[in-house]
Amino acid sequence: MSESSGSSIRVLLADDHPLVRAGVRRVLESATRINVVGEADDGSATLDAVVRLAPDILVLDLSLPRVHGLEVLRRAKAVRPDLRVIVLTMHANREYVTKALQAGADSYLLKESAAQELLQAIEAVAGGRAFHSPAIQAQLTGWLRERQGGRSSGLDRLTTREREVLREIASGRSTKEIAAGLGIGARTVESHRASLMRKLDLHSVALLTQFALREGLLSP
Repeated sequence: MSESSGSSIRVLLADDHPLVRAGVRRVLESATRINVVGEADDGSATLDAVVRLAPDILVLDLSLPRVHGLEVLRRAKAVRPDLRVIVLTMHANREYVTKALQAGADSYLLKESAAQELLQAIEAVAGGRAFHSPAIQAQLTGWLRERQGGRSSGLDRLTTREREVLREIASGRSTKEIAAGLGIGARTVESHRASLMRKLDLHSVALLTQFALREGLLSP
């Protein structure tokens, strides 16, 4: 999904606490171009609403009853690959962060985040960009540094085409957009993505994006 500056952004809220949902709704409704199209209080209802309401963005708590948030994330992305997902949770530990990002989360925010961060995240992911709480961003940077260790960055092991695909992925473009822009098939794009993850040992779009930024392949 890529939103123009004047179009409405359809948002679905998923959290099992009514007060949290009410607070998040108030924050989002303070922005003129955000339209909260529905709410869900458990994982099953969330998956149903994703199909029924066709939101652009899902704001998702991980601690949902019936179907856990991580499973909701995986299933929602499978059903709606163009759906953007903002995880809004109290869990800051690495296990939750990495599992959510590997499952396809476009943004990872902590519930302690300021309201302005949530609005920034909505605008960012609507435009195809990643956005994370500062603490999560620092965690990603540290994890990338740990995984790299004393080795070379791995950029020299990439083909010219893989670098082009990496730049496009890190810019937030979808498989279809990358294929059209580079004049190659969607399956070829997926093959290059898999090769990038294997060569760099970075198994999420968030980490590939962090790597591309660090290596100067695109502007922050």
